[in-house]
This record gives sequence, structure tokens and C-alpha cells, in this order.
Amino acid sequence: MDIQTIQNWYKENFENNLSGRRILFTDIEALLNTLPSSYHKKIIGNSENGIPIYQISIGSGKTKVLIWSQMHGNESTGTKAMFDLFKFLADNNTIAKTILNNCELVFIPLLNPDGAIRFTRENANGIDLNRDAVDRLAVESNILRNVLDNFNPQFCFNLHDQRSIFNPENSPNPATLSFLAPSISEERELTNGRIETMSVIVAINKMLQKLIPGQIGRYTDEFYPTATGDNFQKLGHNTILFEAGHFPDDYDREKTREYNFYAMLQGLYFLATANSFTDYKDYFNIPNNDKKYLDIIYRNLKIPVENKIAITDIGIQFKFKVLENKLHMYKAIETTGNLSKYYANSVINAEKLDYLDLELSNS
Repeated sequence: MDIQTIQNWYKENFENNLSGRRILFTDIEALLNTLPSSYHKKIIGNSENGIPIYQISIGSGKTKVLIWSQMHGNESTGTKAMFDLFKFLADNNTIAKTILNNCELVFIPLLNPDGAIRFTRENANGIDLNRDAVDRLAVESNILRNVLDNFNPQFCFNLHDQRSIFNPENSPNPATLSFLAPSISEERELTNGRIETMSVIVAINKMLQKLIPGQIGRYTDEFYPTATGDNFQKLGHNTILFEAGHFPDDYDREKTREYNFYAMLQGLYFLATANSFTDYKDYFNIPNNDKKYLDIIYRNLKIPVENKIAITDIGIQFKFKVLENKLHMYKAIETTGNLSKYYANSVINAEKLDYLDLELSNS
């Protein structure tokens, strides 16, 4: 797959009707209704608050792949990249034909539309769908599980966003994308399914390292007994966790969205063309995610402490909240102290700044 050709295509053809961090069902509804006839779409249920949840299908190959986005409502980068992928697969190019002739694809865009409105991880009843794979208390969790059981995919792409605090270990760069082949038990044994999953991630990483070297991380493989990926992997569906993170100055995650698109496309192309899934060892050479990247570091800031003035560094992470149906970004204190071992999108010498003028939040 020639990445320069793909980049040229993306520049001219990405889905420009979707942008920003907060993607709602109303944003994708018109796009769903105008998908080409090669896509088969149907409503597979409704959210707790009655918003339709769609399944989109395309392809006629033997390898079945299930891809879903926004099971956390505030994690929308994968949804944007998914609609970019819809346009690419409808483009009748050689790569798209190869994928669709060898794979059958099922997509669930925006699994948690209620959480998207409030820009929260949880659904309308406060349930984290990514921790509801066993109890399945949420209607959305049951919708996803029904698709899994009926479709019986060999592979799953579980699309998430991660906070901008992550960097690949020992790297000054943000973790623009991180990946995980989930464990199936606390022992984290290397099953055949995990080996196959790791092999796909290795292929994705090789491509991304040519584009954003040093910005790819490996998400922790600690076993979570109620997590979706861990349970789907345990059931025999090889599940790849995609975690879309920060790219410098890209707080709407539009550049990250582009690399997420490349990652999904490479993953699908590998599934469509690979003869074996045994090249997995380089998975362990992908650096673990660390938590040493901040949005802003204010260095040498003077702050009042018990009627004295102390000099310290303050690390800021941007957070988001919905006010009057609009998404607002605000500064929140992540950590304080000597932050010389941290990296940041922006580093500001605060010697002459007034602490009270920085409008910082401790929440």
C-alpha cells in the first residue's frame, strides 16, 4: 500500500462535513442517509434515550471485521476516521477493491449517542459501556453484543480516544495513537488469538512509524474482567484497541483523525492480504504508554502557600464540558512540583505571571 498515494487521496477526499471533538448523531445522520448503495445500513436498536444506533455493512470477503466507535460518548476521533474510511471504500480504487473482495465489514458508528450529547464516557444511565461487557446493564451494550454474536467476526477494531497526558515511554512526543492486544486473563498469556491481534498491530505500527515516528504507544495490557476488549478477545474475536491521542496543537484532533484513518486502512489491508499472522514479536518493541505529557507547563510560577511565596511548576491538562449545548475547553491542574522530567505541548516561563490571572481549575 503506497502511503503517499493514500495521503494524496485523503487531502482531497476526507469527510469534511465532520469536525471537532463533539460528534453527535445529528452530525452523522445526513451522512448515513447519503451513503452509496454499496453500503447496507439498518437500525439495530435505540439508545437509552431513544436515539437510533445504526449498523453499516459492506464487502463480500471471508474475513469478518467488526468496527465500532464512540462507546464512550466523548471519544469521537474514531467516528470521524470511520466516515473518512466510508468514502475511501466507496472510491472503487485498487486498495478498496482488495479489502472488500477479501473482507466483510460491519461498522457501528456512534454506539453511545446519549453520552455524546453530554460529552461523557457514560451512557444516559451513567454506565461505562466499556466496563459493561459481563453484566450488560445498558441497552447499548446489548446492541453491540447482539451484533457480535450474529456476525461472529474474526477481528474487531474498538475505537477510543485517550487523554493528551500519554507519551510513548522515554519519548518527548505525545502518543498520537496507541494500540492494545487485550489479555484474556490476569496471567496475560500469549494465546494464538493475541498473537494474531499483535501481528495486525505490528503491521499498522510499521506504516505509522514512517509518518509519525516516536508517536506510537502501547496501551497497558492489564486484564479488566468486565472490559469489552478483554471479553471479546476471550470469546475468540481478535480485538484491537485503537486509542487516538494528541498531535501537537491539534486540540480538535483533526490530524490525529487522519492518522487514525491510515491505521484502520492499513489494518484492513493487512487482513485482506496477509498469508499468516505470526509476525508479532515487534509488538513488544512498541514503547508502553507513559503519563508524562502535559498540555501546558508553567515553569517557575510564584504561588502563595501559608502566607509565603513558593516557586513551583504547574502542569495543565485541558478538559472539556458542555455549556449551553456547546463544547468548552478549560485549563485544569494535573500536577505540580518539579516538572523537569515532563514534556508539554507548550512550555511557558511564568516568572512574571500572576497565578490568579491564569484561570486554573483544580477540578
